[in-house]
Amino acid sequence: MLHPAELQMMKKFDIIIVDDHALFRKGLSVALSSADIVNNIYEAANGVEFLELLEKFKVDIVLMDIGMPVMGGKQATINAINRYPGLKIIALSMYSDIDNFQAMIEAGVMGFLSKDAALDDVTNAIISVSEGQKVFSQELLYKLVKRINISRATSDILTEREKEVLNLISEGLSNQEMADALHLSKRTVDKHRENILSKTQTKNTAELIMFAIKNKLI
Repeated sequence: MLHPAELQMMKKFDIIIVDDHALFRKGLSVALSSADIVNNIYEAANGVEFLELLEKFKVDIVLMDIGMPVMGGKQATINAINRYPGLKIIALSMYSDIDNFQAMIEAGVMGFLSKDAALDDVTNAIISVSEGQKVFSQELLYKLVKRINISRATSDILTEREKEVLNLISEGLSNQEMADALHLSKRTVDKHRENILSKTQTKNTAELIMFAIKNKLI
């Protein structure tokens, strides 16, 4: 896999930052400019201004706030993707509640990052999303899953051991760390992870966590 710096040399992006706080927009704009991954950065204070910008400029990535006046991030995302199906949007928010997270995922965002994420995390997310990958902040996922208890009605899909592994996955542990915590071999944990992905019909950790949250498996 290429280092992010190498990918930055290959392609730069046209980006819209949508947020009703001017200082945050300006700060993020300056930071991204210093990271040298953009051609142009446009700014909008709400969803209406954002949609107007989309009519004027072709952009690659959108960094979208959730709670804004006039038109919030969810409706703006729905409207934008309906008009421009290939548009890639990353939600940026301080919110960590399940309703906002799921609402933005259902609206069509490709990623979800905390507003206090490190610049490297934001730039790497932009690069990954531009390649069609989905990116979700491990910190936000962890905050979400900590607040959800296992639902007996939907947890029959996994064995008790697989539930233990899934909970450790949600905490961001590596396979080796899970093996140590559960006193298992790494090969056994690898197999459990493979079985969990197969049973939930998910392709990666981000999709698995979203499936687990939606179905209250964690």
